[in-house]
Amino acid sequence: MKSLLRLKPYLKPHWALILISALVIGVSLLCWRTIYHRLLPLPEFRRRVLVVGAGPAGSACAQWLARQGWQVVLVDQHDFPRDKVCGDGLIPDAHRALRRLGLLDEVMGQAQPVTHAGLISPRGIRVDVPGTLAVLPRRILDEIVCRGALRAGARMFAPLRFVAPLEDGGRVVGARLAQGEAGRELRCGWVVLASGAQPQALIAAGMALRQRASGVALRGYVRNEAMRGRIDKLEVVWHHAVAPGYGWIFPCRDAVFNVGVGAFTEHDLNLRALFEAFTRIYPAARELLAGGQWLAPPKGAPLRTSLTGARFSRPGLLVSGEAAGSTYAFTGEGIGKALETGMHAAEALLQARARAQDDAAVRADYEARLEALAPRFTLYERANWVNRHPWLADLVLWRGTRSERVRRRMSGVLDESSNPGQLLTAKGFYRLFTE
Repeated sequence: MKSLLRLKPYLKPHWALILISALVIGVSLLCWRTIYHRLLPLPEFRRRVLVVGAGPAGSACAQWLARQGWQVVLVDQHDFPRDKVCGDGLIPDAHRALRRLGLLDEVMGQAQPVTHAGLISPRGIRVDVPGTLAVLPRRILDEIVCRGALRAGARMFAPLRFVAPLEDGGRVVGARLAQGEAGRELRCGWVVLASGAQPQALIAAGMALRQRASGVALRGYVRNEAMRGRIDKLEVVWHHAVAPGYGWIFPCRDAVFNVGVGAFTEHDLNLRALFEAFTRIYPAARELLAGGQWLAPPKGAPLRTSLTGARFSRPGLLVSGEAAGSTYAFTGEGIGKALETGMHAAEALLQARARAQDDAAVRADYEARLEALAPRFTLYERANWVNRHPWLADLVLWRGTRSERVRRRMSGVLDESSNPGQLLTAKGFYRLFTE
C-alpha cells in the first residue's frame, strides 16, 4: 500500500498523458477522415445513383451500373412482384436486350415460346409472320429483371414514391421520397427517372412536356383449357370497331391467355367499349371468353410513345424507359426499347466517368443515343395510320398472301430489319404492288 502511495504522484501525470494522447489521436483520425473525403468526394459521390422505378428500364440501368461497382439504390412505389398492364409479348429486340443482361435463359425458362405472329385484317385476311417471340406476364418478367439488378449489387427499397428532386445550384443531387406519410431524402450523384407512363414523377421533376398519355391499353388474363394449343400465335386483329387501335390474344403458359385492346391517340376513349367490340367481332375472342375463366378483372393503363412528351435530361437527372416515351406507336411494343434505353442511361454515365467528363457530356451522350432511335419511332408513328384506317390492313395483308417478299418485310418488322412506316410511303406503296 505504501509503495502504491509513493507511486501516486507519478500516476496522475501518466494518466493525464494517456488522455491527452488519446485526444490527439482522435482528433487526428477525425481530421484524416475529413481530409480523405475531401480528396475523394466527387468520384465516390458521382458513382452513387438513384434509380426511380424498378421496371425493365430502371432495373436494366441499375444492373448495368452495379456490375461496374457503382453504388445503386433502386426504388419503386410498389412492392415486388407487382402487376403491370401490358400485352406481355417479347419480340426480338427484347430478346437481344435480355441476352445482354444475362437474363434471357431465365426469362425463357418461364415464358411461352411463340414462333409466329398472326395478323388479321377487318375482312378476315390472315398472314402468319415468323419470328423469335415469347409471352411472359410482366409480374414475372419484371421480377426477374429486378432480381438481376440486385444480384449485381444494387440495393432496392419499396414501396417508396418519388416526391421531388433535391437541387443544389440548379443541379439535381438526390430526391425526396415518401413511404406512406413518412418522408425521406436521399442524396446521390445522379437520378435516373424510369417511372413509367404515369406523369406525376415527370411533372414533379420538371421533365414533362406533355401530361396526357399518347395511348391507352386494357388487358386481362383468361384461362380456357379448351383453347390450349388452338391459339398458339400472337394474334393481332384490326377492325373498324376497334379503331384507332387493335385487339390481341397472346398465349401464356398453362392455358392462360392475355387478351386486350390498345389504341394510340390522345383523345378520350371508352376502353371497355373497344374491348367488348373486339370480343364481339373476333370469333376466337368470343370462344375464349365464353368457355374461359377470368383470373382477374381487365385493367387499363396509359402509354407514352414515340420518344415524345418528356425532356430526356437535366443536370443530375436522366429520364429513361416509358417515362421517356420508349413504347412504339402502332404496335405498342415497349419492353425491348425500355430495356435498351435503361442501358443507354447507364452507358452514358459509365463513359463519362471513364473519360473524366462532366455533366454536360453525360447529357449530350445520352440524348444522342435516344435521338439515334428517334427516326425509327417516327416511322412507327406513321404506321399508326393502319390503326386509324383499318382498310390499310386489308390492303397490306392481301398483298402479303400473294408475295413472299412482302411477307419477309413483315417478318423484318418483328426483328427490326425493316420498319412498318416504310410501307406507307410512296416508295413503300410502289414496292407493295411490284414485289
